[in-house]
Amino acid sequence: MPGMTHVLDPDALSREGRPLPEPLEPFSDVTRSDAAFRAFLHGLPGVDQVGAEARTNVLGTRSIKTTAKAWAIDTAISMVDLTTLEGSDTPGKVRSLAAKARRPDPEDLTCPSVAAVCVYGDLAGVAKEALAGTGIHTAAVATAFPSGRASRAVKLADVRDAVAGGADEIDMVIDRGAFLAGRYLDVFEEIVAVKEACRRPGGQGRAHLKVILETGELVTLDNVRRASWLAMLAGGNFIKTSTGKISPAATLPVCLVMLKAVRDFRTATGHQVGVKPAGGIRTTKDAVKHLVMINETVGADWLSPDWFRFGASSLLNDLLLQRQKLRTGHYSGPDHVSVD
Repeated sequence: MPGMTHVLDPDALSREGRPLPEPLEPFSDVTRSDAAFRAFLHGLPGVDQVGAEARTNVLGTRSIKTTAKAWAIDTAISMVDLTTLEGSDTPGKVRSLAAKARRPDPEDLTCPSVAAVCVYGDLAGVAKEALAGTGIHTAAVATAFPSGRASRAVKLADVRDAVAGGADEIDMVIDRGAFLAGRYLDVFEEIVAVKEACRRPGGQGRAHLKVILETGELVTLDNVRRASWLAMLAGGNFIKTSTGKISPAATLPVCLVMLKAVRDFRTATGHQVGVKPAGGIRTTKDAVKHLVMINETVGADWLSPDWFRFGASSLLNDLLLQRQKLRTGHYSGPDHVSVD
């Protein structure tokens, strides 16, 4: 995706003294001041929470069968960011996860591989080595994940370390305290700085940036829409619902609001941004509901791992069991899939 490299004017500098990027037209002046940014974000159309819940309830009743279900399961598998984010993670566990990512069902070579393996930054190098030559991405969480409570210097060092270690995708958390306090320009500047820190050593492009909103802490769907727009204006390649460490996490109404935000952003700017729900998505039924919502809200352009991901650990096992059921006609026991 094209980066944003223009600057507002010589006096438009971040707190670190770097020029701020100019948001894409027609939003080139919205970050000129805190007041202008607040006016823009609070001027976005309000979200009808009751309507959003009713819409997702209707979409959740859609039923797909046979060939369409097989396609949906394989598509969902290809969208999984297979994740382990525990304090007890070891290099051996990451290698085991990478092996599962490459070949989710060792007995069926037609089963697609997943999109990425997501780990803490200090294990990015292990994942990168284990995934070499597969086309599967190495994603790393950063910026003092999951709380985001650290100085900006520490957060940027966290990102640079993960990228140097081999991460080609960075999942950052926004400063929810700053956002809820209305310091929108601070949050914007931090995302911009993180994106700059995603530059790979030797000038080999940037790691893709996924911006985690932690929607369970944003309280309202209006805030989810504002945070989505803020992250996209700052140059995020994906907007992501949650860290998976708090509840509620990836609810369907939240994902619906984020999908509508990326749709409207592309209409306004011509730039497409991906969406990643994470946390609480555990079953094939959950995944299919999201795929239906994508198709009926933003269209087939987002039905690709380039533009939609599931942040999950247990989801893959259920997808595999359902896939085996379609292939063999009976359910396999849980011992037919590996325990992560």
